[in-house]
Amino acid sequence: MAIITISRGSYSKGKDVAKLVADKLGYRCIAREVLLDASRDFNIPEIRLVRAIHDAPSILDRFTHGKEKYIASFRAAMLKQFAMDNVVYHGLAGHFFVKGIPHALKVRIIADMEDRVRTEMERMKLPREEALRILKSDDEERRKWSMHLYGIDTTDPSLYDLVLHVRKISVQDAADMICQVVNLERFRTTEDSQKKVQDMALAAEVKAALLDINSEVEVVANGGVVKVDVKVPLEEQEETVAEIGKVVKAIPGVQDFNIKVHQKVKLSDGRFFP
Repeated sequence: MAIITISRGSYSKGKDVAKLVADKLGYRCIAREVLLDASRDFNIPEIRLVRAIHDAPSILDRFTHGKEKYIASFRAAMLKQFAMDNVVYHGLAGHFFVKGIPHALKVRIIADMEDRVRTEMERMKLPREEALRILKSDDEERRKWSMHLYGIDTTDPSLYDLVLHVRKISVQDAADMICQVVNLERFRTTEDSQKKVQDMALAAEVKAALLDINSEVEVVANGGVVKVDVKVPLEEQEETVAEIGKVVKAIPGVQDFNIKVHQKVKLSDGRFFP
């Protein structure tokens, strides 16, 4: 029992590897459905969210606290899936959300550019130069997406437990290697590690729900007990605390909660401190 995240570029065969690993282990294989959950929570039509991820992450800046809301929604949707365990996720950002989870195996699949170009040429009936241009552009946009949202370069091998180059190593070989590694004792789910994921998932869900009330909110959870830290001007504290309490109470899994308020001071120019 474990969580496996597979990061991949376009046409790197990472999707094929992920599906084969899931079949071998009897795990769920997910990607698009997490994006759809985030899209619904974020209240942006799916096609616009897809564009935000693959073409222009700066589109999120057009919405009030757009970047924060997107990250919170995606994180909540992702961790909800991870909390069910026995899952292979392939696509963008999975490895960002499993930091600190002992039973998560983070994998990066890479492939030769020429192999990727041939696949793109065949799929889209394109000349080589155009296929190469599209792939390079897609790689750069993916890198910019992760840098813009998280300040992390997805091509950095230090982010992963395992990096596999699909060339001499086949898709079958790569899947076999991942299955072998994930069966190591260190990647097996324990009671403590499962509790950690569940706490992270609950905290993420609460935070995503609270961002429409206040963007300066942090949430931690421990066994169903939720702690909310929020920055609020003095004159808004009573109303904000009441709103937060109402929202938190309605979230399944919350057994108790407490709210810690940090006062914001309004300056003469209309800005707030801190």
